[in-house]
This record gives sequence, C-alpha cells and structure tokens, in this order.
Amino acid sequence: MHSAAANAALFVEALYDGLYEISSRQATGPAPWNFVNSVLAPTGYAIQPPHLVIGQGRAPVPVAERVPSLDEVANERIQRSLAESERLLNSGKYRLAVQEILWLLETVSTTFEGSEHEDGTVTGKYFNRIIGDLKRFNRGRVLGEVVSWMEKLHGYLSSPTGGGIRHGAVLSDSYELSEGEARLFCDLTRSYLSYLLHEHQRLGLR
Repeated sequence: MHSAAANAALFVEALYDGLYEISSRQATGPAPWNFVNSVLAPTGYAIQPPHLVIGQGRAPVPVAERVPSLDEVANERIQRSLAESERLLNSGKYRLAVQEILWLLETVSTTFEGSEHEDGTVTGKYFNRIIGDLKRFNRGRVLGEVVSWMEKLHGYLSSPTGGGIRHGAVLSDSYELSEGEARLFCDLTRSYLSYLLHEHQRLGLR
C-alpha cells in the first residue's frame, strides 16, 4: 500500500486486496465495505466487490455554514445534522440518511413560528401547521410556492405507502430505497433548508 500511495486507484486496489486477505485468513467475515466507502466517498472512489467504481463521489447541495439570524447553538446543530445525514448516505444507510435530514427540515421550520407576513402571523408550532400558515400567508409569492413543494415531498416521505420514511412503511412491501433516490431526497431537502435559512435571515427573524 505504501508504494501505491502516489496513485489513488492503485491505493484503493491495494486496500481492497489487503482487507480481502485479512478477512479470508482470519474468518472475520466480509470487510465493512459501507464503512470503507464512507471514508473513500470524498475521493470519488467506491468498492463494490470485486469492482472498483470511479466517479461515485458527488458534492451535496450546499447549505450556509452560518446563518447570522440564528445563534451559535442553532447553527452548530444544523451543521451536525447535515454532516450526520451525509455520513449515513455515504455509508449506504439510505433510509436513515433521509430520516435525519427530514428531521432537520422539520426542526428548521419551527424557527418561523411567530413570523409576521403581509397576510397574517404564523401561529403553528410544528411542521404541518407552520408550513400551512406560510403557504396561506404567501400565496402567489416564491415562499408560498416553495413551501407547497416542500409539503408535497414531506407528505410523500411520511406516507407508509409512499416513501415510508417518517411514519414507517408497509411491512409486506419489500421495496428498499436506492442510493439514487436517497441522494435525490437529501439534495432536495438540502435545497429547501438553504432557502428557508435564507428567508429566515431576510425576514429578520430571531
């Protein structure tokens, strides 16, 4: 591995050979490829035994690292949740990755409680009511349209016969979330989070 360190592909190949040999000799079972791939993710390489796959790495939709209208505790909590969702995604734990970022969307939405708009004040205390108020008080505006899309995605992911993420899934349904679907849901949610945080600052909320 030391001699292959100058070439990323050769290094990953040597890593695969080493882990495979160790697991074969010591009967420890298959190597933890999900964990290995989570470490390799930033490089764009992934191991799908016996193949080395190139071009898997992709930067997630960016979300502001610090929002001035939120305190440090809130900003840190947002960044921790984003990082955890990305870690789960890169580890192949797709359902948990989407669950984590959906929780964050619900959490960020609560910062709009009490916000004042031209047509009224948000009185809801949890996601569905807050989003409903934002949509009702911003009809015909960008905020109203975006929260409508957000509401539809949240509803689909919450339904046992839909995404099966938030309220469980139909037990007899063997469908499992694919990596592409999980990345789509995470990226969509990250884009909504980015927009909500921008609106939070624009509206001067605290």
